[in-house]
Amino acid sequence: MRADSAVCRSEGFISRARVEVRHAGRRVHATLHHATADLLAADQAGFSDSAWHNLHLVDGALVSFHHPEPLRSLAAVRGKAYGRRLDENTARSIVSDIVAGQYADAHISSFVTACTARPLDFDEVVALTGAMIDSGERIRWPEPVVVDKHSVGGLPGNRTTPVVVAIVTANGLCMPKTSSRAITSPAGKADTQSPWSPAGPWWLRRGPDPRRALARNRAYAARRMVAVAARV
Repeated sequence: MRADSAVCRSEGFISRARVEVRHAGRRVHATLHHATADLLAADQAGFSDSAWHNLHLVDGALVSFHHPEPLRSLAAVRGKAYGRRLDENTARSIVSDIVAGQYADAHISSFVTACTARPLDFDEVVALTGAMIDSGERIRWPEPVVVDKHSVGGLPGNRTTPVVVAIVTANGLCMPKTSSRAITSPAGKADTQSPWSPAGPWWLRRGPDPRRALARNRAYAARRMVAVAARV
C-alpha cells in the first residue's frame, strides 16, 4: 500500500505494521509494506499469494483494513521471557495463533528466543508438543506400537536413519518416517535411499490394505538388510 494513501495517513499505518484485512466475511492478519514507486494507485493495495488465496480476492475487490485486536497469547510469550512457565492453555493459545497466521516473524522469533533463554522443562515440552499435535492433522497407523527415530538433522552425509529404520522394521516394529530431498545436502535421505528402496508415501505405491503394506515394507527391509550384510 502507498504511504500517502488515505488509509495509511488516517489510520497511522506505518511500514511493517500488523493489520487485519477483511473481505467477504474472511479476514487475515498481515504485515503491511509501503510502496514508494507508482506500482499502485493511492486507492489500491497489493497482496501476497497466500493472502490473496485466503481472502478469495479478485481484481478490483473492495477490502477493508483494521488495527488488529491485541493477541492475548503474546502475554504468555512475555511471561516466558521473564521466567513464567508454559501450561497447556498458554501453549495451546500460542500455537493456535501461530497456525492462524496472527504472529509476525518478530513474534515467532521472540517466542523462540524466550524458550532458548528460559529452557522448557519436561511438562512444558509435553504441553507444547500436545498443542502442536492438536493443531494439525494426524495419521493413525494400524499397529499397537508405533516407534520413531528422530534427530536434529542438518549434517550432510550422516545417513543413520536408513540403517536404523531398516533394522527396526525388519524386526517387526512399525516406524513411519518422513525424510527430505536435497535440503541440507545435495542428496537428502529420501534421495539416498531411492536407488535401493522405494522412497515415498506407502499409500501411493501400495494397495488399500495398510497392514499388507506394512508387512511388505518389513519384508523388503529384511531382504535389503541381508543384502547389505552380505556385501559387508
